[in-house]
Amino acid sequence: MRKFVLAAAMMAVAGAAQADEALLKKYNCVACHANNAKKVGPAYNEVAKKYASKGDAVAYLSGKIKAGGKGVWGPVPMPPHPQVSDADAKTLATYIMTIK
Repeated sequence: MRKFVLAAAMMAVAGAAQADEALLKKYNCVACHANNAKKVGPAYNEVAKKYASKGDAVAYLSGKIKAGGKGVWGPVPMPPHPQVSDADAKTLATYIMTIK
C-alpha cells in the first residue's frame, strides 16, 4: 500500500510539472526563456535562485509575468503578458521557483 501511495504521489508531481511546462509553451515563454540557459531573457534556474529568499517570490513573479518589466536582468525588457490569467501566472511562477 505504501508503495502505491508513493507511486501515485510521484505521478501527480510529474503530471503537474508536465502541465506547467505546457503552460510555458502555450504562452510562448520558451521563445525567450529556458530552464537552464540564458536566451533573450534569463534562465529560469537563475530566476529561482535570485528570488529564493524573497518571501513573496511567486506573487512578485506572477506580477512580472502579467505586467512585464525592465532593467532587472539587463537592457532587454520583458513585455507584458496580460492575456495570461492570474491563475496561470501563479502556476507559472510557482513552477519557475522549483527549477534548480
